[in-house]
Amino acid sequence: MVRSETIIKVLGTAQDGGVPQPNCFCSNCKDALKNPLKKRLAASLGILLPELKKWYLIDATPDFKDQLNMINAEHHEPQELSGIFLTHAHIGHYPGLIFLGKEAMSAQSLPVFTGEKMHRMLKENAPWNQLIELNNIEIHPLLPNQHPTLNVDFEITPISVPHRNELSETFGFIISGPNKKVLYIPDIDRWEDWEHSIAEMASNVDYCLLDATFYSSDELKRLGRNYKEIPHPYIEETMDLLQEVVDQKKCDVYFLHFNHTNPIINSESPEYKDLVKRGFKAAREGMEFIL
Repeated sequence: MVRSETIIKVLGTAQDGGVPQPNCFCSNCKDALKNPLKKRLAASLGILLPELKKWYLIDATPDFKDQLNMINAEHHEPQELSGIFLTHAHIGHYPGLIFLGKEAMSAQSLPVFTGEKMHRMLKENAPWNQLIELNNIEIHPLLPNQHPTLNVDFEITPISVPHRNELSETFGFIISGPNKKVLYIPDIDRWEDWEHSIAEMASNVDYCLLDATFYSSDELKRLGRNYKEIPHPYIEETMDLLQEVVDQKKCDVYFLHFNHTNPIINSESPEYKDLVKRGFKAAREGMEFIL
């Protein structure tokens, strides 16, 4: 049997609020307000199986409608959304489910793959429970380190990561195609809090798409925000941890989930130029990785 091509498509690269963020007039947001090409959507991936005319989505973001339209606008024939995988219950990752209800798509038993706590949160709270009661969505359990059976030519394996977890557990994913693998972790508190070594994990895949919410501690200080309220690894720290992996060309490392204040958003910034000089990359909407 010939294996079908698996394509990872980047559908969003921003933190939950996107760029421009609502009611913000920082330099990055003002640039995006003036130039739509600088707009960034909330972090999300599509897993495309073009020969089968179907695809899967990682996270139903507040930009769900635009991200679905991005997929369908690039194909001459409709592509069937075959399922959604949710990383966790922060606002950039699941509110798009609302479009699956009777007011919009009126989906029929669309598989939604979640952890146990995420399932409970959806089941016990409106308006999400209506999606379940009306069979718009059908919840399928995700268990750490176990890939669900999909009968397609890729495997997706959830990996537990520490990330506050007030409302649900948090997953990253390893997506394994016929030839290559991607590690996707849009949110994590700190690499040192994780039971795995990010350098070892990166060395065992072909591509990494990693949490890049903030560039450095200086960014949070300028915002007057407390790190403990919104913990994420700084890009500077992640580059230091993965510099040897990148130098030895074991893995291509891309950053995403940028906060609207992140200087990496501006390709003319010294921080962006240093990132590129060190061999790292900033993800952008529309990028594709063939697995």
